[in-house]
Amino acid sequence: MTSSAPQPFDRRSALAFIVAIGVVSLFADMAYEGMRAITGPFLGLLGASATIVGIVAGTGELAGYLLRLVSGNLAQRSGAYWPITVAGYAIQMAAVPVLAIAGSWQVAALLIVLERTGKAVRNPAGNTMMSHAGEEIGQGWAFGLHEALDQFGALAGPLIAALVLAHHGAYRDAFLWLGIPALVTIVLVLIVALRFPAAARIPAAPEKDGGHALSGAFWLYAAACALIAFGFADYPLIAFHFGKMHTVPTAFVPVFYAGAMGASGAASLLFGRWFDSRGLWVMIPGLLTGALVAPLVFLGGFAAALIGTLLWGTALGVQGSVMSAAVAHMVPVHGRARAFGIFTAIFGVAWFLGSVALGALYDVSRISLVAVSVLPQLAALVPLLLALRAIKRP
Repeated sequence: MTSSAPQPFDRRSALAFIVAIGVVSLFADMAYEGMRAITGPFLGLLGASATIVGIVAGTGELAGYLLRLVSGNLAQRSGAYWPITVAGYAIQMAAVPVLAIAGSWQVAALLIVLERTGKAVRNPAGNTMMSHAGEEIGQGWAFGLHEALDQFGALAGPLIAALVLAHHGAYRDAFLWLGIPALVTIVLVLIVALRFPAAARIPAAPEKDGGHALSGAFWLYAAACALIAFGFADYPLIAFHFGKMHTVPTAFVPVFYAGAMGASGAASLLFGRWFDSRGLWVMIPGLLTGALVAPLVFLGGFAAALIGTLLWGTALGVQGSVMSAAVAHMVPVHGRARAFGIFTAIFGVAWFLGSVALGALYDVSRISLVAVSVLPQLAALVPLLLALRAIKRP
């Protein structure tokens, strides 16, 4: 569904905006994904168990995703898309270098949650502005191109962390080095906000709509994505497993993550373009790819762990591009900030519950963990197919 209101973008300026905000995300991901690549082992070093790692990862996602309900509504009601986006980046980036002085897993956990909180503040407003540009160049291409740039930074960040660990062997040094791209991010987002103020000029809702109506297809799609989120293992738990079982050498753990980010970037471009031509059907191969991850990373050796990590990145790329593009197609532009907030809150609650369950099951039975990971993702096919059927109805 698209808006008939006049657009502040033409194709050229829309593409320029997506590239510009993508470069901001590139440096942001360089900082926080470099951080996230090593938080699992870092928490373990500070005395956290697998259950705690799962709870911390899940709590960060839960706090972040639930806050999007508030930030999405605030952006839609106030129209302050840029101030909210800039504030979110500032909060998120500040958490990265401060981890270097965390003296306990409790303090580290608070900073990990703060980083997720910053992302939550900026996400609905930023996604709405990107979807506004996507009206001109295609939602799949807009979110796919942004995600690809985003994931290029996510590839570089873990490599920076790995390089620092290889030379210094200290996680604290890695967090300090990652503070450099964090600072660059804050500078760049201010520049982009000044260069593209029109991105925040979202058309007002028609009086008969008010921006509040969400379709049945939206809710079915949200249910499918919730099941995917529940079964999708977070990388800190995967990294914790690699370290505990010595499946992957410590220095290679962030390298594996970098490879996953490269796979994610490629998948976001491919599936984003594919989405623009085939629609929501492209979620099905992405879903099936994600279901293969847990058996490989938690039950296999080095080779299986590598393949599983790359598939994990591929599935993540599909989620990063297609999931947001699909919401933009289902909801008119004036209602997207709220819709993105609701959708990502549902996704986040499911991610939290899944992270806690998978973390707890790891301490009991890895076979059970794999089953609880795979089955919900396969079950997501049911509401996804119902959503596709609902979209086809006149």
